[in-house]
Amino acid sequence: MVNCKITVVLIRKNLIVQIKQIPYNKSFKSKNAIKYIEKAIANEHISGNGPFAKKCHSYFNKYFSLKTLLTTSATSALEMTAILANIKPGDEVIMPAFTFVSTANAFLRRGAKIVFADVDYSFPNIDSSKIEELVTPKTKAIVPVHYAGVACDMNAIVNVADRNNIIVIEDAAQALLSYYKGKPLGSIGRFGVLSFHETKNITSGEGGLLVVRNEKDFKRAEILWEKGTNRSSFHRGEVSKYEWLDIGSSFLLSEINAALLYSQIEEIANIQKKRVKIWYKYFDKLKDLQDRGEVLLPKIPEYSTVNGHLFFMLCKSKKERDALINYLNKKGVQAVFHYLPLHTSPFFAEKHDGRDLKNTVIFSERIIRLPLFANLKEQEQNYIINTIKSFF
Repeated sequence: MVNCKITVVLIRKNLIVQIKQIPYNKSFKSKNAIKYIEKAIANEHISGNGPFAKKCHSYFNKYFSLKTLLTTSATSALEMTAILANIKPGDEVIMPAFTFVSTANAFLRRGAKIVFADVDYSFPNIDSSKIEELVTPKTKAIVPVHYAGVACDMNAIVNVADRNNIIVIEDAAQALLSYYKGKPLGSIGRFGVLSFHETKNITSGEGGLLVVRNEKDFKRAEILWEKGTNRSSFHRGEVSKYEWLDIGSSFLLSEINAALLYSQIEEIANIQKKRVKIWYKYFDKLKDLQDRGEVLLPKIPEYSTVNGHLFFMLCKSKKERDALINYLNKKGVQAVFHYLPLHTSPFFAEKHDGRDLKNTVIFSERIIRLPLFANLKEQEQNYIINTIKSFF
């Protein structure tokens, strides 16, 4: 990301208002964050699964109506799903090529063959109509990624999975408080994964969440979570000692991070209200550019909600996208792009089967993401919108 030191000057009704560079992202500062972190330290329990972690679990268990486990990151939660799904060398896992590397790494580390699918032409979520043709007898899992918190076509994906006895693992890293036909994203597949990285709607700095649909999976997940032991059962008084029962790792989120996360959960309604309002203002104010054929705005399927995670546009070409990003950066606005297609990456290109994933390439080359965070000021957003319009 560009980190230029620029002061934006707005002239309004003979008043000069100075604004520092507008960043792409700024984490929300919850009012009780320091207080709760200090309390966690005072409690003398700063490792995982302490009082604040239990408060967070209580919130998420109720929200999903399922059992959940806080993890050190969404990446580690994905790694847990790969173990829980018993992914073995030679198993195939289908996922979009337009995603972050963590989605693929979690399954590659178990020896799986990654089969990248293209995204839909209208939105960069996996093209559900093209999944079944990728299924083979070796296909073990499908991993839909809910890009920007917008739902994939989960009915279509689950139907393919059910017909072929395949596990669905939702990468809902960006999708907290977004829904598919009224169901929380992350609660529809056998497993779901969310992220609380500092770029997400609520944050613990680094952190994630594993959502588990059935009790048998959860019992094993809790053992993996505790380094392969039944330590959680021991602390609940269910066993007289804890033992090594399975593989596992140190997946628990620290109590300090959980304290920060809980302070954000307390203000989540306010955070969401602000982010969604900003998202819709971008959409409404930039619609005239789409009407003129200058850009394409996100096309939200009727079955999905918007959670205000990120706002993007598509330019007509990579050259124009790069020029717009440079123009905005020079004007003090930090706009960015992602992802580079995983199927053509230096690490994976030789492993790819050669299929042309043209929509993935189009989104990668033309997408631009605009600043969006809860405390983005109205005058800052107006400046961003007007600067974009001045470019065109």
